[in-house]
Amino acid sequence: MPPPRKAAVARTEEARALERARDLPNARTALDVDALRRAFADHLQYSQGKDEHTATPLDRYFAVAYAVRDRMMRRWIQTQQTYYKADAKRVYYLSLEFLMGKALENNLLNLGIYDNMRSALSDLGLDLNALLEQEPDAGLGNGGLGRLAACFLDSLATLSIPAYGYGIRYEFGIFDQEIRNGYQVERPEEWLRFGSAWEIPRGDACVPVSFYGRTEHGVDEKGRLQVRWADARHVLGMPYDVPITGHGNQTVNTLRLWRARASQELDLADFNAGDYLSAVEEKDLSENISKVLYPNDLTVMGKELRLQQQYFFVCCSIHDIVNRHLKMHEGFSDFPDKVAIQMNDTHPAIAVAELMRVLVDEHGLEWGKAWEICGGTFGYTNHTLMPEALEKWSVDLFGRVLPRHLEIVFEVNRRFLDGVRAARKADEPALQRMSLIEEGPVKQVRMANLAVIGSHSVNGVAALHTELLKRELFHDFHALWPERFNNKTNGVTPRRWLLQANPALARSISEVIGPGWVTDAAQLRNLEPLAEDAGFRRLFRDVKRDNKERLAGIVRVENGISLDLDSIFDVQVKRIHEYKRQLLAILRVASEYLRLKEERGYDPYPRSYLFGGKAAPGYAMAKWIIKLVGSVADVVNRDVDVRGRIAVAFLRNYRVSLAERIFPAAEVSEQISTAGKEASGTGNMKFALNGALTVGTLDGANVEIREEVGAENFFLFGLTVEEVAALRKGGYDPWEWYRKDRRIKQVLDALSSGVFSPGEPGLFRPVVESLLNGGDPYLVLADFAAYCSCQERVEQAYRDPDGWTRKAILNVARAGKFSSDRTIHEYATEIWNVPPVRVVE
Repeated sequence: MPPPRKAAVARTEEARALERARDLPNARTALDVDALRRAFADHLQYSQGKDEHTATPLDRYFAVAYAVRDRMMRRWIQTQQTYYKADAKRVYYLSLEFLMGKALENNLLNLGIYDNMRSALSDLGLDLNALLEQEPDAGLGNGGLGRLAACFLDSLATLSIPAYGYGIRYEFGIFDQEIRNGYQVERPEEWLRFGSAWEIPRGDACVPVSFYGRTEHGVDEKGRLQVRWADARHVLGMPYDVPITGHGNQTVNTLRLWRARASQELDLADFNAGDYLSAVEEKDLSENISKVLYPNDLTVMGKELRLQQQYFFVCCSIHDIVNRHLKMHEGFSDFPDKVAIQMNDTHPAIAVAELMRVLVDEHGLEWGKAWEICGGTFGYTNHTLMPEALEKWSVDLFGRVLPRHLEIVFEVNRRFLDGVRAARKADEPALQRMSLIEEGPVKQVRMANLAVIGSHSVNGVAALHTELLKRELFHDFHALWPERFNNKTNGVTPRRWLLQANPALARSISEVIGPGWVTDAAQLRNLEPLAEDAGFRRLFRDVKRDNKERLAGIVRVENGISLDLDSIFDVQVKRIHEYKRQLLAILRVASEYLRLKEERGYDPYPRSYLFGGKAAPGYAMAKWIIKLVGSVADVVNRDVDVRGRIAVAFLRNYRVSLAERIFPAAEVSEQISTAGKEASGTGNMKFALNGALTVGTLDGANVEIREEVGAENFFLFGLTVEEVAALRKGGYDPWEWYRKDRRIKQVLDALSSGVFSPGEPGLFRPVVESLLNGGDPYLVLADFAAYCSCQERVEQAYRDPDGWTRKAILNVARAGKFSSDRTIHEYATEIWNVPPVRVVE
């Protein structure tokens, strides 16, 4: 071991050598075709240990991916150095979900080497597209929340915002969905079966995480309270870093995902005594934390594991953030000036209590100062209007798993309530609603309230959503702190959802308005005059037809049916949930089928109805809806009487890579949630960006999409938020709608009698019961007639191809507002106060 001074000198020489190496022209990571070809060959031989005779397609995929990653590494390191040299304020995005999908094609496009790599492989007789198919989807999320986080990472890097994403490296992501006899069956999604080309394990940066145990209270030499967490069970959090490339710049940001490891890999005493199971028990219990995305929390064990997951990734992330800050700064006086932590929904809300624990217990800050730092650091994004979706933990469970944090929550709550009482800013009922503890037969910790109280900013994700947050869900908090509440309408990255997913349309757009729209989606407005250009309309239709043909090929292989390319491709793909009302859509399809059978003269425009989405494993009604879609499809598609006029398919295992094929092909976008239930939606934005016309209610971001694209280019139907409230207040009786609407009665009777379940006449009684005797909570029957009428307007419009194409082009042209670049710019300037930091080559 050299003495300290010599070690410092050695490190300096090493730094100089690395700097000289970085300054040299680096042929190894050049971007031309020859360099990429050599890089591929090198990685096939030296990284995969294969030659042209033994290499599999998977080997070749990894060789391409490693060649691309090499070209990201220099920028990645340079990005971090730039942030340190600038002492930049950084954004830390905490999300329990990141639905990343596949990375290779996105990285090729963002680095600007897609065409060169394709040429390099073509010279070797290889097809890049075939190798892209080898990559598994990184499905570390359930739906829109996780995909939004992925889009935000793309935009943060593209806008050169110093940022880190933090989440969990689930060994098994969102389950693979199989359909057996029409029923959803969940299979493990082994995205890491062959490893990941993109992650870098950081075994030297593990973080200890504590659970259970008890707290011991004492005082220090100055008489200040000291708390020690004793007899805890310990787990290690090991980080895996994933590079996130910006488009057309030098920025490569970081997504850091945490894997749980046992603090002690093996109990040798048990092992030597022959108790092999006990020897590895601690390892198994610890590593379960990062094993599976969101366990089914219907059981007590499931709830406990979910709470462990949330604290695990929050504890690791806060530790990392604090350590990074202290490398450059002494103390915490400027912490909010250098750190912005955004909580993506309530899942990371325990971060408020964790930062307080770290500041007070580990660094000795006075409570009031620590709380001031927390408030200046945290922002909270709410993603739901449904009270039942706001996370709550029983005080018993919370205190058993996290004893110190329960004490902190109680103290935060006491000080908050005392302060509001003293200032006379709320009455007792309001205080009860705002309390962090919900009183009742089972006392519960309200995580959303903790997030609101501990943040300086609370935002909704669509204009309507934010207004409803202020008016209803968080009315009391808004009355107390109106300045904290703001709106940040969601967005999607145009790189993934147009440039990558719809390359033919992207090329056509760039040819007529230039490529600037890729990083400035507002430039899509320049397409508006092209809606009146007959040549461009024809080109637009040709691209859409090619995309329909590509999707039809997938349906033919997966579902065994042939879709009519001249039919309307009517699509509803999203997580299966009653409030999203897939049930409304399939009931209308069933009704259309019955009408075709009954009225021989009825001749609607041919339509192909495509559904897709996963139901949570414990969500029984969502699974019934999937079964109903499949059963209607079986009856409809086998009936020669309606062949060529109507087709139905459920697209199995909906995921990011499948979505990239669906959105470009869709012509009708079904966004039909009950008004007041959808916070925003992002699928609605992806459809519009690819030229599908929306059938939708005034819910979530639909409201703003309609404002942007024009009411004449949007098919509106259904009750408004106010009408929904009035209907419920007046006493909604679904039987009344059943009796007075012939189509409703006919389709529900058909479900009950077994028309769509031959041989099992009572199969769909649970669905019918939920509507008629279960109160129809999402007003499917109340909106049914309006929905059917709206679909007639859709059909009428589609019969005018030029008129329809004009509407579709205007949807694309006016979708620029819904770029995640715009959303992130608003977060950065209005919440985080984080300017861009340009990375220079």
